[in-house]
Amino acid sequence: MSTPRAARVGVLGSVNVDVVVRCAGFPRPGETILASDPVRLPGGKAANQAAALARLGVDTTLLARVGGDDLGDWSLRNAHSHGVHTIDVQRGPEPTGSAYIMVDDSGENIIVVSPGANASLDVDAFALESFDVILAQMEVSPDVVAAAALRASSLILNVAPARAVDPSIMDRCRVVIANELEIEQFDLAALAHCVVTLGAAGAVHYSYGREVCRATPPPVTVVDTVGSGDVFCAAYTAQFVRGASDQEALAFAVTAGAFATQASGAQGALPTTQEIQTWLARA
Repeated sequence: MSTPRAARVGVLGSVNVDVVVRCAGFPRPGETILASDPVRLPGGKAANQAAALARLGVDTTLLARVGGDDLGDWSLRNAHSHGVHTIDVQRGPEPTGSAYIMVDDSGENIIVVSPGANASLDVDAFALESFDVILAQMEVSPDVVAAAALRASSLILNVAPARAVDPSIMDRCRVVIANELEIEQFDLAALAHCVVTLGAAGAVHYSYGREVCRATPPPVTVVDTVGSGDVFCAAYTAQFVRGASDQEALAFAVTAGAFATQASGAQGALPTTQEIQTWLARA
């Protein structure tokens, strides 16, 4: 009797190198403040989500573009170290994307992104149809997301950062994931399945504007919220491809997102499935 093939997930989107500084509070316009020494960390929503998915034991391929520079080499080595397949990652003459991040004493953050090679991502080069699920975000061109929606057999779209998306593309998504601010740009009542994250309050799953279920995370000591949303998306997708119920997927995802706030950097605390299950059992 043959063993069923493990589900394959392609994560389509951005790879960045994060430059992070910590400060007591954020500056006002025109104000100069002092911060810690900068720290270079791996980032980019696709890279973060792919690393988190692979850490959760999902067969994960990164569908992205980096520069032909040392930062591109460094980013690919990091993704590979987490178990992510990087053979499909494109290389180009542009610089690898960068993100400049300020984190205050409460763990909140402000991020400015320079897209670099991400802006030249060629989605036509990817065999999207070969994946069971494509997980995408909006740190790349909306045209890339639109093309993916037309070709992917199943698309989960994280509408972050908030950008305009044609309603016909939203209609093709199996699940849309957004935070409280991002969802304001869309008609919740028009979405078949939408998961709205609420930070420390957890998340709610809606179907055409009707609440299906909600989940709250365990209490944690927050060090850094950078990347927690990406871990949430990865954890939700991991449960989705494993056939979990809406409630199970949501509880798993909010717990993973809380876990991710306990270390610095977008990939500083990537939980395993066993770790999340242990936390859920305690709850």
